[in-house]
Amino acid sequence: MQIDLAGRTALVTGSTQGIGLAIATTLASAGARVAVNGRSPESVARASAAIRTDVADADLVEAPADVTTAEGVAALLAVLPEVDVLVNNLGIFEAVPALDINDDEWRRYFDVNVLSAVRLIRTYLPGMTARGWGRVIDIASDSAVVIPREMVHYGTSKTALLAVSRGFAKEAAGTGVTVNSVIAGPTHTGGVEDFVYQLVDRSLPWEDAQREFMRLHRPQSLLGRLIEPEEIAHLVAYLASPLASATTGAAVRVDGGYVDSILP
Repeated sequence: MQIDLAGRTALVTGSTQGIGLAIATTLASAGARVAVNGRSPESVARASAAIRTDVADADLVEAPADVTTAEGVAALLAVLPEVDVLVNNLGIFEAVPALDINDDEWRRYFDVNVLSAVRLIRTYLPGMTARGWGRVIDIASDSAVVIPREMVHYGTSKTALLAVSRGFAKEAAGTGVTVNSVIAGPTHTGGVEDFVYQLVDRSLPWEDAQREFMRLHRPQSLLGRLIEPEEIAHLVAYLASPLASATTGAAVRVDGGYVDSILP
């Protein structure tokens, strides 16, 4: 399959590291003009340089902004008035005992993991529907379906994100715009390395720690290893492309078989 995004502008939130950086790099390699987003100009500049190392002719827009606030989205809109592909990747997670999560933390998780996506969809979807083409892709998690005991607030916020995607897909029905979510399984990022070491012996080398984490805390994974960010990015690139024109309102899994279900 030839994925060609030439002439399309994509915004990937939280794209200075991890899954977001992999998605931005993959979309740039497919020919898209990609807006790299993070909270600080410095982190965005570093990410842009990293992308250009992998994709020499990458067409990038540096778009630093805190998209968890209305003011940040307004600043982003001034730099990027319209997009064809919106990837809501920004998210936070941390292992916390369920009974220790206070109201402020619950609100913070919903502000970052849910409302930032809602705000950006509300900002950019009207332009997509007016032009008759667009892609909205929300990066969810296996934790949306299999709520982890150690991250109830995170899992619940990602469940809400699945509902957001389905609801806005109905809003965009018949317009040529698709809205989907990606259920990403346990993925190897710097943040996840820190998370793994919250749950297993910190003295273990990384490969041993990863295997121990999967054995003890994610034993239902059929892959038996953490997913690499590029593997998530490949599915996102497909959903962002014209090839996925008949896929909308879906929660598409790239979870290594973690969710024990025949249906997505």
